[in-house]
Amino acid sequence: MSGIREQKKRQTRKAIVDAAIKLFTEKGFEQTSMEELARAAGIGKATIYGYFKTKNEIFIAFCEEEVEYAFSALDAQVDAEAPLLEQLVAQLMGQLTYVTRNREFGRIFAREMLFPTDTSTSKSREIDLRYFSKVNDVLVHAQSRGELPQQADLLLLIGHLHALYIMVLSSFYLRDIETLEEARLMFYGLVKQTLEGPAVIPYASEAEQDRWNGLKQQVLRRRNLELS
Repeated sequence: MSGIREQKKRQTRKAIVDAAIKLFTEKGFEQTSMEELARAAGIGKATIYGYFKTKNEIFIAFCEEEVEYAFSALDAQVDAEAPLLEQLVAQLMGQLTYVTRNREFGRIFAREMLFPTDTSTSKSREIDLRYFSKVNDVLVHAQSRGELPQQADLLLLIGHLHALYIMVLSSFYLRDIETLEEARLMFYGLVKQTLEGPAVIPYASEAEQDRWNGLKQQVLRRRNLELS
């Protein structure tokens, strides 16, 4: 009997999460009420609070499952023996692709990771720790291959990479860049300068440099900036 009850709980929990993502996407996170979520999940309002106290908790529950899937997919895609630059760009692109496949989901996810509420801080920290650990493993392996100096401060380097990710994610939502290929091009130049210094020429081929120059002018026009 307990097995049946546990199965029923899992089904109800899944129904709540599925209803939440559907309504968050259609109506927006702020515009969706717990009562609407309960109705869409086919349960009573009192029942939903037995599973989740807030919308943020529902969203974080979904994120945990999705992040697990994203990390597994990333492990399968990234070649552990590829050059460090390629591995880091692949990781950053994996994150961006995962987050931006649903604009509303990505917006809420980024907010919860960057500015978590008191109730979601613990879960957000767990997800953040997984990301930091994964990047750290790549950097440590690069050190063992002599591709990264042993004296490199890995925490600061991870911080640089995370800041680059936030910058490109913001540019995507501001529509400064519009495609994942444009994001990859930007990530490549940013990560190469981070690893080799600001004086390095980020794009080796003339074709890539021309593509970057075109993208850079597009961003500058949209931001109404004048840079040399």
